[in-house]
Amino acid sequence: MRCQIYGIGLNSICCLANLDIDLNEEYFLTVMSRSKVVIIKAKGVLTRDEVNQKKLIHMFNRGLCILTGQRNLKESLRILFNERDRVGIKINTLSGKMLSTRPEIPLSLAKFLEDCGIHQKNIIIWDRTNRELKNAKYRININRNSIKILGTDTQGVGYNSKLISHLNIGSLFSSIQSDFITSSISLAVLKDHGLAGVTASMKNYFGAIHNPNKYHDSNCNPFVAELFDTIYIKKKHKISILDGLIVQYHRGPSYHSKWAEKCETLIFGLDPVAADFVGWQIIEKLRAKHGIPSLKEEKREPIYLKTAEKMRLGKANMDEIEIIEEEI
Repeated sequence: MRCQIYGIGLNSICCLANLDIDLNEEYFLTVMSRSKVVIIKAKGVLTRDEVNQKKLIHMFNRGLCILTGQRNLKESLRILFNERDRVGIKINTLSGKMLSTRPEIPLSLAKFLEDCGIHQKNIIIWDRTNRELKNAKYRININRNSIKILGTDTQGVGYNSKLISHLNIGSLFSSIQSDFITSSISLAVLKDHGLAGVTASMKNYFGAIHNPNKYHDSNCNPFVAELFDTIYIKKKHKISILDGLIVQYHRGPSYHSKWAEKCETLIFGLDPVAADFVGWQIIEKLRAKHGIPSLKEEKREPIYLKTAEKMRLGKANMDEIEIIEEEI
């Protein structure tokens, strides 16, 4: 086991005071000035596109325990959620089987949530469409008494009829995000994006609205930040988890094997801006390793993260982020 700690104190807690999230109050009285991001690597967790379940569970256990400072995974999740929560796990299945959130990841997370007291019927794994979910090898499940897997286009779901107008955002939200859930997890694939530069946990919520095509001008700035700042996301979002088992570091968001690297990594953060900022640095390192210009040089720097920082949504400055990296 190898552990690297960047920044101060292993027990410092992610800076969340500015997120206005209703979590366990006593825990967040310990909030400090730096945001904590945890990177867990596990060689062999992905073999021939199959996930090693034992190693995946170990990755979740270490990532969440280090992030929250708790002894085990159950205690870690109980800090973030309570038994009354209805939890949505927002995944990304836009790019087919090879570059979507693999089913084993949210299904394992859903099982952990169940173990900490949340009933199966109150857990939803979801994305935009059932077609995209099926293409990514998910089995649609709308059984009311079990863990549901479904798209917004499922009959009886759809988009909330109330237009949310906030700053430059004017959108209808998936009823899953607006009405069905009380707490949200962004379980996003870390990848390059031809317009935004980087797509990770914050931009993952573009899949929660009816008109994401409207918000891709100017490198998606300020739209990613402003969308996150809306009532249906900011008040419900609890944790960002970035799926970096395979990272598309160039020509994303679609899958291109030439520019996809097997990293076998999960990234955990309570500060969504900091988690995505760290993901951005990983993409830049991969680009440099393969002799590809930086996103700034290609005029695709994800400046929406700096906008998010100015809006007090989190940290986008390496001096204010504590990165803890462990290889298991």
